[in-house]
Amino acid sequence: MELMLPDTGLLFWMTIIFGLVVFILAKFGFPLITGMVEKRNKRIEDSLEAARTAEEAIAHLKEEQDRIIAETRAEQSRLMQEAATERDRMIAQAQDQARVEAQKIMEDAKVRINQEKELAMKELRNEVAKMSIAIAEKVVRKDLSSAPSQKELVDKLIDQL
Repeated sequence: MELMLPDTGLLFWMTIIFGLVVFILAKFGFPLITGMVEKRNKRIEDSLEAARTAEEAIAHLKEEQDRIIAETRAEQSRLMQEAATERDRMIAQAQDQARVEAQKIMEDAKVRINQEKELAMKELRNEVAKMSIAIAEKVVRKDLSSAPSQKELVDKLIDQL
């Protein structure tokens, strides 16, 4: 039973050694351990705060991205409308210009046709006149070879005048 009941001297020295160990730990060990725990807590809190900040920044960036996409789509739509309007304007302008040029070409062609028609008519008149003169000359020579036919022709011309 002696093992169950320690001696008073042993109990005394165990208490002093225990106190000394607690004192050394309290003086040197616990502040070091608590400092390390506090540093770790501070690092964890800083990490959590950085994560919250990053999360807020990501949310803000997401909002900014959505806004930029909406602006880009609106700008794209506006540019497409402007391009369609410009295309329609250019087509209308080209059609008007083509009409004007076609009208001018038609007018020039009509003028040239009329000029060529007039020239052909003049040439035709000249040819008809030459042929008439040649025929008349031949007829008159034949008819005027005798004196009575000459007198008859002169009388006929005077009557016609």
